[in-house]
Formats: sequence, structure tokens, C-alpha cells
Amino acid sequence: MQCLFNGTLLITVLPPLLGTEFILGFLGNGLALWIFCFHLKPWKSSTVLLFNLAMADFLLNMALPFRASYYLSGIKWKFGNALCNICLFMLAMNRTGSTLFLMVIAVDRYMRVVHPHHPINSLSVSKAVLGALALWVLTIAMTAHVFALQHPELTYCESFMIETERQQNLTWHKFVFIISFFIPLFVILYCTIHIIAHLRGRQLAQHAKIKKALCFITVVVVLFIICFLPSNITQLLIWAKISNTPSTSSPYICPDLESLTTAFYITVSMTYLNSALDPVVYYFSSPGFKSIYRNTVSANKIKLI
Repeated sequence: MQCLFNGTLLITVLPPLLGTEFILGFLGNGLALWIFCFHLKPWKSSTVLLFNLAMADFLLNMALPFRASYYLSGIKWKFGNALCNICLFMLAMNRTGSTLFLMVIAVDRYMRVVHPHHPINSLSVSKAVLGALALWVLTIAMTAHVFALQHPELTYCESFMIETERQQNLTWHKFVFIISFFIPLFVILYCTIHIIAHLRGRQLAQHAKIKKALCFITVVVVLFIICFLPSNITQLLIWAKISNTPSTSSPYICPDLESLTTAFYITVSMTYLNSALDPVVYYFSSPGFKSIYRNTVSANKIKLI
């Protein structure tokens, strides 16, 4: 049995949240892509990773107006089943892509700080592009199942259905959602801890360049945890509650899950905030990006005056 909820709170909370995320993400990632494509030259292997992260974020933002419209209409999808699954696929693919690219960016920074003479640090741009393509293939393979999702009603467009049957509750979609957070989280934390330990051991933590590296990795960790942790914890709580309920066929199980489910849909929408905040990562990524950004903002201020 699937649980369907009226979603009164979602109709109030999510449209402004999704609208804000869209505006910030569109402007921030649009500016970042413009800088990457037309001003930041020559590219390095790390630039390729940041560019692909910006692309994943920008594509995810394209689906947010449809989601905002869906909740504004009282949780009624008006654009057909095909576009529903395309929209859900875009969200799932680019959410997973964002976490994977953030993980690889953290590994890249770890290698440059802790193992500066390793051959991987001199990776060519062409090989970095091939690596990025491999990550995209992996991401698509992990999320392509969204196209096969069945919706209980023609106007209902959700990829996270609450199943009261224990064996159906942890689907591949939910499994991918969880592992695409926890595996990158453990890798990012590992890189961060070892970078800090390495720098403290060599008493380099006060060096200006090293402080920038620490600032960069800290920003990645903070954004990652703030945006992705709440939804994953809520998803695990839903799974645990269903697993520990003596009779999951009871008609009362769905009302018991309504508060958790509402919290999950709100927190999963907060994951899209990562796409709006990732430009902060680009800003701290390199002096070149920061300089171009400042010059662009200053030039626009002068025009407005």
C-alpha cells in the first residue's frame, strides 16, 4: 500500500523555497558557467571538475520551476507523465552528480595538499574530461530507473513514494539517494581530517595559501552536510519506523508517517539549495575565479551608477 498525503504544509512552504533556490541557482551558476567558458583560461584538471559541478547544478535548476508549479497547483502535475519523469530524472541525476563531483573535488584538493608530488596532480585536461564523462555515465546509470517509475495518480508526480510494505520501502531509488550521500560524505570527511592533520603536523596551518585550502575544504564540508544530511536522516527514520511497526498493513500507519513524510519532502527540497550555494565553492576554488567575479560585479555596479 502506498501512502498519499494532502500536503497542506508543502503547498505553503515549498513554492517560495523552490523559487528562491531557482533564482539563486540560475544567477549563481549561470555566472559561474560564463566565467568558466569565456574568462577562466587556461583550464586545469580542477577547473574541469568545477565546470561539471556548475553544469550539474544549472541543469538541476531547470526543473525547479516545474516543481514549484506542481506545489502551487495543490500538488497536481499538469504537464503529463513523460515530462514528470524527465523532471524527476533531472533532479535525481544532477543531485547525485553534484555529490559525486563534490567528492572528487575534495579528493583532488586532498591529493594536492597531502600528496603534492603524486602523478595524478599533473593530470592533463583531456584526461580530466574523460574522468568527468565517466562520472556522468555512472550518475546516469544510477538514476535512469526514474524513467520507469509508476505514479498512482495521473496528477501525482513524486519519485519518493511511501510504501508500507517493508520489502518495498527500501527501493533502488531510495538506496541510491542514501549511498550517494553517505559515501561522498565519508570520503569528504576523510580528506578534510587528513588535510588538517597533515598541515598541523608540518606546522603550515598559518601559511596564507594553506589557509585558503583549509577554507575551501571547510566550505565544501559545511555546504554538503547542511544541504544533504537532513533529508537522508529523515529518509532513514521513515524506513526505520515502517520496519519497526508490528502491522504495516494497518490503515493507521499512513497517518503516523505524515509528519515524517512532510519533513522529508521539505528537506529533500533543501538539497537543491546546494546547487544555489555551490558558487561559493567556485569563489573559493581559485584566485582567478575570485578575481574575475569581483571585476564583473564591480563593472556592473559602475554601469548601474
